Amino acid sequence: MPQGVVQAERIFDGTRWHSDAALVVEDGRVAAIRPAGPGPRLTGALVPGLIDLQVNGGGGVLFNNDPTPAGIATICAAHARLGTTATMVTLITDRPQVTAQAVAAAETADAPGLLGLHLEGPHLALSRKGTHDPALIRPMEAADLQLLTAAAARLPHLICTVAPESVTPAQIAALAAAGTVVSLGHTDCDAATARDAVQAGARMVTHLFNAMSQLQHRAPGLVGTALDDPRLWSGLIADGFHVEDAALRVALRAGGERIFLVSDAMSTIGTDLPGFTLNGRQIFRAGGRLTLADGTLAGADIALIDAVRHVHRALGWPLEQALRLASAHPAAALGLTDRGHLRPGARADFLCLTDDITAGGVWIGGTPVETT
Repeated sequence: MPQGVVQAERIFDGTRWHSDAALVVEDGRVAAIRPAGPGPRLTGALVPGLIDLQVNGGGGVLFNNDPTPAGIATICAAHARLGTTATMVTLITDRPQVTAQAVAAAETADAPGLLGLHLEGPHLALSRKGTHDPALIRPMEAADLQLLTAAAARLPHLICTVAPESVTPAQIAALAAAGTVVSLGHTDCDAATARDAVQAGARMVTHLFNAMSQLQHRAPGLVGTALDDPRLWSGLIADGFHVEDAALRVALRAGGERIFLVSDAMSTIGTDLPGFTLNGRQIFRAGGRLTLADGTLAGADIALIDAVRHVHRALGWPLEQALRLASAHPAAALGLTDRGHLRPGARADFLCLTDDITAGGVWIGGTPVETT
């Protein structure tokens, strides 16, 4: 198993900084952080690897278009090169056979950094479809529930984004009991309905603010419920387009301990592609945005490290907090205790963060990742 010592000018263990320190790796896990000894030091800071719970694609591959183990491997590798050491590969609304293919691929894929599968749809609300194909959105049926509960038993982790309009509290409860993380999203539900879903077992909200009922003073909607209910974790896309910076600040102040950053990345990450197709529709890439022809946002053109940079530089959040939003928080949201930090016993997933907040080097399980 990978082992060794990596020395750096600074190491952030997820809680505090260590200056001129060495990270000791044994059997792919962190054994200790100790003062540096003789020998070279990396320029930059070692920090916990980033954990992205919503990744639709990367490296030229969109998971909907290539729901195979090879597609997963390409996506994970593209994001690993950019500092994301743990990835929930995401399939958005598609046909039942594609969902089944995605589940089978996630079961058999051998991709460093793969955490599991995030199924975003098809059981959503047409009124909040976003870029999802309305022809493929539908209520959950018995066969769907059977497939998902069986998948939850076989996959290391499964997130299902659903709308209360298309699922019942009993279905949410069955999914949660099977080990699925039920996330609410693409919904127009009111706060009372959202609370019923939480009571049934929902524990997450998908891309807060986007494609959901908004916060009003007499109608809190899903946004207000997410920021108020301590049982809910919320993903947030911090790319400067999906959520205006003032709203990002409000969300982080109101629910910062229960918010994690996601990329919602598409196939363009790590490439110079001008666009791609999704369910037969053309997605255009320009100015840092991905859109349908009508201007509807269609996922994001960022990796998770770009969201960290945005929170730190554009919002002025301390670097430590920005890093935790992309490491410790998603780990906690998924119930992971050995990731998101570099304390003894943690998986040796880390990156060397440059002054420009880019990945100068990446390790997964103590093994260096090729970054070029």
